[in-house]
Amino acid sequence: MAKTLLQAEDISKVYQTGGVAVHALRGVSLELKEGEFLVIVGPSGSGKSTLLNILGGMDLPTAGRVLYRGTDLTRYDEAKLTAYRRREVGFVFQHYNLMSSLTARENVELAAELVADPMPTDEVLERVGLSARTNHFPAQMSGGVQQRVAIARAVAKKPGLLLCDEPTGALDYETGIQILSLLREVNADYGTTVAIITHNLAIAAMGDRVLRMRSGQIVEVRENPEPVPAERIVW
Repeated sequence: MAKTLLQAEDISKVYQTGGVAVHALRGVSLELKEGEFLVIVGPSGSGKSTLLNILGGMDLPTAGRVLYRGTDLTRYDEAKLTAYRRREVGFVFQHYNLMSSLTARENVELAAELVADPMPTDEVLERVGLSARTNHFPAQMSGGVQQRVAIARAVAKKPGLLLCDEPTGALDYETGIQILSLLREVNADYGTTVAIITHNLAIAAMGDRVLRMRSGQIVEVRENPEPVPAERIVW
């Protein structure tokens, strides 16, 4: 049995907006196993991004706790949370968030400097198919190439956890499939635990496990005995 990497226990998140309490998460509990490929699906407003932000240490729950390798993140101060984000978590977002003034290589190197033992920059760029684009700036790249740089930047840190927020949301179908395939390769080749959130239900077929969210709660947990390769997904 794979070890538990991350565990959320009965977490809730309440935002105060103009004197009104907005319940983004309501008593959510989940486990992520080492080496797992998890897909979290649900419509906009279901709490997916809030959950991802809390798992990644970018936000804290109002109630409940989050354990990473048995250590309670909710007891961390800001300095420890920053160290957790830098050393343990890789992030891939819908809109890439690359530094526009830096080349592909420099964007990856910037992330690699955050950890003591990063992957060699040339190795990770080759792994994501960017050996010929290392000196290109984001403005010289298509959306799909920028997303590959974003994945390379995240993977270079050798994170235990890779969190992806709608990673194909800004891409056309063919490019989206390539990105999903690349994320699965990272998961298989490096043993990186990957969690993807998406409103695209078709992507659920490639997960080892699927969580479905609605109104700030997990309403279904489903195992995929035979995950589908990205190349066979159609939407």
